[in-house]
Amino acid sequence: MIGLDAPFFYQRLDRHGMAQRLRETPQDCLRGWQAAQEFPLPQELYRAKRILFLGMGGSAIIGDFLQALALAPVQVCRELSLPPGIDADTLVIASSFSGNTEETLSAFAQALETPARKLALAGGGELAEICRAKGVPLFLIDHPGPPRATLAYSTLALAGIAARLGLLQIHRMDVVETANLLDGMVAELDTASPTAQNPSKGLALRLYGRVPVIYGGDILAPVARRWKTEFNENAKAWAFYEVLPEAGHNAVVGYEFPRSQLLNATLLLLQSAEYSPRLRARFRVAQEILAQRGVSHEVVVARGQGALSQMLSLVLLGDYTSYYLACLYQVDPWPVDIIDFWKKRLTEI
Repeated sequence: MIGLDAPFFYQRLDRHGMAQRLRETPQDCLRGWQAAQEFPLPQELYRAKRILFLGMGGSAIIGDFLQALALAPVQVCRELSLPPGIDADTLVIASSFSGNTEETLSAFAQALETPARKLALAGGGELAEICRAKGVPLFLIDHPGPPRATLAYSTLALAGIAARLGLLQIHRMDVVETANLLDGMVAELDTASPTAQNPSKGLALRLYGRVPVIYGGDILAPVARRWKTEFNENAKAWAFYEVLPEAGHNAVVGYEFPRSQLLNATLLLLQSAEYSPRLRARFRVAQEILAQRGVSHEVVVARGQGALSQMLSLVLLGDYTSYYLACLYQVDPWPVDIIDFWKKRLTEI
């Protein structure tokens, strides 16, 4: 296995520049927030009392982040059809980076037939065309790279819009604090930082050849999902996630069999100072059970003062870890050829 401190390692494998996208994460936070402040919002959107967020993959997870932070009820829909109960108090937000995601377009077409208020986030494509034709407010995602690389930009853009609508309590000082924290972390986690002082390189080396299973709770539940999907898409690796407290009622029973797979798994427990004492107790008990069963596990602690900075600090740590794991597996972290094949086959069926 080649060491992670050799510059040619990244020049050879990272042919599309994923590392550069990671380095720009702090600036993406500020850019996304500022773009949201300049985005014209129709007065009718201010009357919304709840949000239904439509999306898939990297375009959907920003809805999960909003759900964890928002004051108003937020439901995330990853389906071809709308859930029931859509009314004039609902703000339907469709999110598709490509603008051509079949599931999102299908659900949004149904939303257009309801009295709900509508908004869309897209980089172009059919969703943008529909919005222009129907007069639906469209926030254009101005960001290079694949959908998963836009998370910081899109999350802060969405948060900025929700805050202006009174559905989320977040201020520019929170965004600045988060960006400053992430800026310092980039210096610590980037490719030039040696393995001995780089938490993401060290974690990637410990996960090499193993199956990561990520546990999160409360504000870190969507972060656990994000880690799982980044291991899938960047490292092209198996990964799974669980959410506490629910995992304490089923997943903890499954630490027995098959023994061969348990020996190949590493559980990562994402911890936050924002957790309630009772949720922290559940993580502590999970650690005790894992130790008793001899299952490899690590605690990963979020940094920052508030919920936003803690969530995005762990996102950045996980993104870098998945990037280094991709390099260890000798794959380019950027392309997702299987997803392209998946979409192509669906158009043929």
